[in-house]
Amino acid sequence: MINATLLYIGVGGFFGAMSRYLLSSGIQKFFGGFFPVGTLSVNVIGSFLIGILALYFEQIVAPEYKALFITGFLGALTTFSTFSYETTMLIEQSAYFKAFLNIVLNLFFSVGATILAMMIFKKWFL
Repeated sequence: MINATLLYIGVGGFFGAMSRYLLSSGIQKFFGGFFPVGTLSVNVIGSFLIGILALYFEQIVAPEYKALFITGFLGALTTFSTFSYETTMLIEQSAYFKAFLNIVLNLFFSVGATILAMMIFKKWFL
């Protein structure tokens, strides 16, 4: 028998993965192939959302919904493996500045988005 929490995570992951593909590929297509901005975008969006949702679920929502949205949806939406691969490809192409920029932007904007979201949530909802 499947644990209900695993089902919530699976459903969230299904929608998160589809959202990641649509957002990342759409943004990348819009900006072109100069820089992996699609992956950067989903990582920053996901980091912002986790900042809000982690505080929201801590206060209000049942653990099953935390599994659905945070572990499932946001876990599939954001992607460290793609970020790592794209950075490695930039290094192999001797695009060292782009690789460095990719690392700095993903870390700075993703962590910054989480901090910003948590500050907004605390100011407006607590």
